[in-house]
Amino acid sequence: MIEDIDIDCPYCGEVNTLNVDVLAGNQQYTEDCKVCCQPIAIRLSADIENGVTHCVVEPENG
Repeated sequence: MIEDIDIDCPYCGEVNTLNVDVLAGNQQYTEDCKVCCQPIAIRLSADIENGVTHCVVEPENG
């Protein structure tokens, strides 16, 4: 099951939409901002019953 969530880039502040597979459960990965191309560290909690319940985004480089 895929859920779309919006995050704000910690570098440029632009909104990015993430496509999260909630069946994968808790996740930690890096994704580049679609506007400024800087790497964003993403940590999220997700489960099939509640979808994405918590998401933390921070600059990968600091």
